[in-house]
Amino acid sequence: MSRTALWFRSLLLPDGWTDGVRLVLADGHIETLVKECPAEAGDERHEIGLPGLPNLHSHAFQRGMAGLTEQRGATADSFWTWREAMYRFVDHMGPEEVEAIAAQAFVEMLESGFTRVGEFHYVHHDPNGAPYADIAELAARVAAAAGETGIALTLLPVFYRHAGFGGLPAAPGQRRFVNDIDRYGNLIEASRKAVSSLPGAVVGVAPHSLRAATPEEIAAILPLADGGPVHIHVAEQTKEVEDCLAWSGQRPVELLLDRLPVDGRWCLVHATHVTDAESQGIVARGATVGLCPITEANLGDGLFPAQAFVERGGSFGVGSDSNVLIDAAEELRLLEYGQRLSLHTRNAMARASTPSVGRSLFDAALAGGAQALGAPATLAAGQPADLVSLKADDNALAHRRHDRWLDGWIFGGGRQTVDCVWRAGARLVTGGLHIHRDAIGRRYRQALHKVLHPS
Repeated sequence: MSRTALWFRSLLLPDGWTDGVRLVLADGHIETLVKECPAEAGDERHEIGLPGLPNLHSHAFQRGMAGLTEQRGATADSFWTWREAMYRFVDHMGPEEVEAIAAQAFVEMLESGFTRVGEFHYVHHDPNGAPYADIAELAARVAAAAGETGIALTLLPVFYRHAGFGGLPAAPGQRRFVNDIDRYGNLIEASRKAVSSLPGAVVGVAPHSLRAATPEEIAAILPLADGGPVHIHVAEQTKEVEDCLAWSGQRPVELLLDRLPVDGRWCLVHATHVTDAESQGIVARGATVGLCPITEANLGDGLFPAQAFVERGGSFGVGSDSNVLIDAAEELRLLEYGQRLSLHTRNAMARASTPSVGRSLFDAALAGGAQALGAPATLAAGQPADLVSLKADDNALAHRRHDRWLDGWIFGGGRQTVDCVWRAGARLVTGGLHIHRDAIGRRYRQALHKVLHPS
């Protein structure tokens, strides 16, 4: 068994910053961790180390749409007009294009400091809406992209059945997403096979939303999670809340909490438009809220009341969602800035016990993301060796130390501040660049040509 030894001048461990940390990595895990010790001959030496962040919500294929929906339409633009553009983009993707675009997205995630992704995967069938011979063909393509890039994968095959509340028939643009309950069960089984060779892979279930799945259908598919994660979009848009009220007399989060067994396995993605009572209900159930600040800003969703939620003891993580811009630090920065703008204050997300906003954001996103994705995200002996190092000589970190490094990375640096990234003990990013970025980038550009210029 080959071993690698890393030494960090300072490393963020579960009990805080620790100087002089030596890690021995073997079989993808941390075999030994020794604190306050000198480096040994042959050790790889690094200055500033962090655990890798979980990205709890991604639609990888949408990376190919970045910048393509930023022109004003004939009428007022909204999430719903954006969705129509997304449907048109989906129409021209084949399996090769799904894999190539996902690989590019995963490369950029790793380069920004994400080491695990929750892939909320809902394009299942061919362009005519017919299942592939292997119902998990496209899930297997996502898994192949994760294998090539090295990112850890929590695969969340999506159950999608309807076009609106109350079980409305699916629209033509949704034909590639739709399954009934039996076929969805086959998809989950085949998806588990598709990820079986990936170290640390997790499979969960993902009812798309209360618009696309009825409460009864959601209850029926929950056993397929087999104790794993359950993710759902909820209360992202005001129209969604209004339509849910008109149909059921309840708001989306209120309905979920009332009619389904929401617990610590669940991730409520967005939950943008919640009342105080709903926020308290999420906390009481122990669920995680999945916040995607870059996408939520891009789509005009609104702002989740994160400060009040955290003060109640709520758990959250961050995700890159539409992947219009992939930057772990920027997700955290925009989360904080949204609260500042809505509350007319500063340092909104800092906790009384942790004055540093950067540290407060990082710790919360690390813990909440790990809970939501069903995988640990901590640096300790026996745990996966998923680490990030920052560039100590970057101007954003100059003359800083410990939590000030996190403040500098998140508010003054961003992805350019990331130096190296290890996933399962393998160094995948060096000097901020993924080891396969050039080849994957070429395939990505070729795939986009096919999607945007179909013959």
